[in-house]
Amino acid sequence: MTDLPSILVTTGEPAGIGPDIALALAQREHRCRLAFAGDPGLLADRAAMLGLDLRVTPISTPPRPHRAGEMQVVPHPLAAPVVTGLLNPVNAGYVLSMLDTAIEGCLKGTYQAMVTAPLQKSVIADTGVPFSGHTEYLAERTGATHPVMLLVAGTLRVALATTHIPLAAVPGAIHSDTLVQTLSVLNHGLQARFRIPSPRLLVLGLNPHAGESGHLGREEIDIIAPAIATARRLGIDARGPLPADTAFTPHALADGDAVLAMYHDQGLPVLKHAGFGRGVNITLGIPIVRTSVDHGTALDLAGTGRADPGSLAAALDLALGCVA
Repeated sequence: MTDLPSILVTTGEPAGIGPDIALALAQREHRCRLAFAGDPGLLADRAAMLGLDLRVTPISTPPRPHRAGEMQVVPHPLAAPVVTGLLNPVNAGYVLSMLDTAIEGCLKGTYQAMVTAPLQKSVIADTGVPFSGHTEYLAERTGATHPVMLLVAGTLRVALATTHIPLAAVPGAIHSDTLVQTLSVLNHGLQARFRIPSPRLLVLGLNPHAGESGHLGREEIDIIAPAIATARRLGIDARGPLPADTAFTPHALADGDAVLAMYHDQGLPVLKHAGFGRGVNITLGIPIVRTSVDHGTALDLAGTGRADPGSLAAALDLALGCVA
């Protein structure tokens, strides 16, 4: 039991379903030392609201081996009382403080991985704090220069060349040198986190039909294909550019271990259709293991008992697999 990994789960936006799914996770058996970052009073109140028989235990030391029905909580006080479903920017600092604790704990080795429940980016941005998402925040706090967002649903893995930027900004954000960096991080991440010795990376084009030999755009010819060629010279098995509309067929996916999409809504709708509710977001290219849910805060479901904890459970399972 002394060799069990320690995992810290951040409970996310307090007005959303983060506390609900975290409580559901605590009710299950897990072979690890499991702690949750959050306000103990909020979590106890939400458990009572949901009719859960669960003990909330504040801790100031690393967690003991997890026992189903007990939630070990690293205390973080709310700035203001929470009404389920009602966002309050006053609590934005509370959300960020949980992330900071998890990051610091992982960097120090107190925790072997962090798992994040969903937060509301707009609430944080409304306070004047520049915040485009977990991925970018984690990179800044850990000193990582090139994080890569990888979404996983079963055997389907989709990474992103660009993340949370407007669609109009995507073409200008794609460059051969950064694509080579992304392919390198993705290749290493699949080797280190998923133990795939020689990953096969399927690289999508940006334009319809992967540019149709330049008739529908030249990004494939001028940027993406040269990046693939450079990556291959570096020993990375990158293939493409592939038309996005056929790359996700079973036959095409059989030739790859991960797909690199050029932008957020090119790859993620397919992945979420294939595995919504059990998908996991893992951040590659940072010096710690971080996994997360594949969904948002679902404010309308908070406190109703209808929130599905499947994605958070899958995120914990993937984190444990990465550190085993």
